[in-house]
Amino acid sequence: MSKKPKFDPAIHDENPEWTAEDFAKARPASELPPEILAQFKNKVGRPRIESPKVPVKLRLDGAVVEALRATGPGWQTRINDMLKSKISRGKVRFDADGPVKRKRA
Repeated sequence: MSKKPKFDPAIHDENPEWTAEDFAKARPASELPPEILAQFKNKVGRPRIESPKVPVKLRLDGAVVEALRATGPGWQTRINDMLKSKISRGKVRFDADGPVKRKRA
């Protein structure tokens, strides 16, 4: 099954590609009337999330990374979810000296 192109001019003929003349006529948004410009205030970009993810550099064994990547796209998110689940259930705890091992009952 072939993928459809993201932009098909036959379908999107009401939105043609800009020409050099179109770019020459373009003006900055700051020249819009104030009542229109006010509608766009504070709407730039993605909303901030409460607890954003923190990028880290983590060194793992090659076999571990290979096995994780073999699970397909989203493997890093799945690692995060697994660790979060273990920590929230008390399966893994940390103190100043490192991980605290739980004794089995």
